[in-house]
Amino acid sequence: LVAMFGSAFGFAVLALTIGVVRFWRGVSPAAGADAATRAAIAAARVPAAAEAAIDVATLRHLGGGHGEGCNEADDRFTLARRRFHHLTAYGFLLCFASTVVATFMHYLLGLDAPYGWASPPVILGTLGGIGLTIGPTGLLWLNLRRDPAQGDPDQRPMDRGFVALLLAVALTGLLLLGLRETRAMPFWLAVHLGTVIALFVTLPYGKFAHAAYRAAALLKHAVEKRLPRRFDLGSD
Repeated sequence: LVAMFGSAFGFAVLALTIGVVRFWRGVSPAAGADAATRAAIAAARVPAAAEAAIDVATLRHLGGGHGEGCNEADDRFTLARRRFHHLTAYGFLLCFASTVVATFMHYLLGLDAPYGWASPPVILGTLGGIGLTIGPTGLLWLNLRRDPAQGDPDQRPMDRGFVALLLAVALTGLLLLGLRETRAMPFWLAVHLGTVIALFVTLPYGKFAHAAYRAAALLKHAVEKRLPRRFDLGSD
């Protein structure tokens, strides 16, 4: 089981990494740059990486550039999309952390599941599951209410499918936690594991991929704005 899920997750990470590396090679500020620009890029890497990391962690650009948020059903600004994205992203990370901690406890410490309610895997998984339930539910609600002019209609099935899959992972995980001492546990375990592996194998090809590419784009922007500006105005 570990080998199967590890292989699926490893494939997703590898596919995303290859895609982002190819993207970076195509847009990197260092591509075709002279020696002086390359030196400036090298000096800018650390502060640019720190800025990009903060932008990713805070989802600053979902503030609409003015801190008031995005448009949804009408022209009013709202921070709802940013908040639901935060719940989704950090809920996912907490669930992932729960899995990592549980794996460590099982294989390195010899502690077999199920774990107590106050154990790190259960606390992390419960908090993550709650975030991963509220966040995608809110994003799906916003997507259904959004003005058609605010997005590409052809992208909606992908958006909604990904959000629904995240929601399925969260809900089946919470159900499994609540029913783990009942006869229904084997059924919900199979359902939950099915949703998880479906999420893993589709990660590089669905909406999730935008997180990796967006992070690379933010890093590019953070590097470029630290480079000296040269204006070639010509002889006139």
